[in-house]
Amino acid sequence: MNRNDVQINQTAPGKIPDRSDSREILLQTNKLTKEFQLKKGKNALCVHAVTDVDLTVYKGETLALVGESGCGKSTLGRTIVRLLEATRGNVLFHDKDITAMSEKEFRSIRPNMQMVFQDPYASLDPRMTVRRIIAEPLITYHICSSKEELDRKVMELMKAVGVPVEFMNRYPHQFSGGQRQRIGIARALALQPELIICDEPVSALDVSVQSQVLNLLKDLQEQYGLTYLFIGHDLSVINFIADRICVMFLGSVCEIADKDELYSNPLHPYTSFLMDAIPQADPHLRESKRKMITGEIPSPVNLPAGCYFHTRCPYATEECLKEKPQLKDYGGRLCACHHAGDFENRN
Repeated sequence: MNRNDVQINQTAPGKIPDRSDSREILLQTNKLTKEFQLKKGKNALCVHAVTDVDLTVYKGETLALVGESGCGKSTLGRTIVRLLEATRGNVLFHDKDITAMSEKEFRSIRPNMQMVFQDPYASLDPRMTVRRIIAEPLITYHICSSKEELDRKVMELMKAVGVPVEFMNRYPHQFSGGQRQRIGIARALALQPELIICDEPVSALDVSVQSQVLNLLKDLQEQYGLTYLFIGHDLSVINFIADRICVMFLGSVCEIADKDELYSNPLHPYTSFLMDAIPQADPHLRESKRKMITGEIPSPVNLPAGCYFHTRCPYATEECLKEKPQLKDYGGRLCACHHAGDFENRN
């Protein structure tokens, strides 16, 4: 596909163009940046974990964040829900700037934004029973007026995620990994959130259990009208769960598109490399020549000039080395590449 065949809508730097559909925008990030200070003073150093991320999440959808380990996916998710405070930029939830809110102001918003963590072994307090783990957010926000109501709510949540209610007084170590993750999901559901950030929720589970948890997430989304920001690196999992996909590299957004468009016709070279790395079940396809990424990932402490991917991109030009590409609208999808769509035609 040649870039001349795609209509490019130039937008102001950092601004996500509006889609033609009428879906309700639940959350937006504008130039969201998170840096970790390593050294202060004259020779100050910092890790650029997330840099100028513009993202739009529509109500009721599953937007997936994908990319290599260390690309900033989890940091972005934690910054959005303010488990980490942003260095710059802002997050809008229902058009309210939650990054500018005080802790007291944000407390009223917090129940609407919950998180399911990657490791079900580490995310549950081993000293608490399942009942206490699920009840804790209900107690903190004074949702239930009596012990009976609290127990009833905990049992409803356990049933919703498929954990037997007779196990409510057991401790996390008495459950399998899949059951622990179900308990973590029940805890996230307790406050009836609109948005759940799923930080690689199945990567620590056996393959046989992953499909069960993914199907549960889909069922819960339909039942409760949830919106997911799903973080992952397994593209077969992403293909199953996602509606739209955001591809990240070194803390920046490369491309955002509907799932089917992204898998069938990636516009960014990095996305193309990721798609080509998906294992093929057909043995004849395995024999076909695959594109491989070469070179080392640049250091997040010392980001390269221009496009962050140019040090590994075989299609990079002089423009890529000097100027960082901005997200542009290519017929309803977004891509940050000076040569979006025409890289396969370049020598």
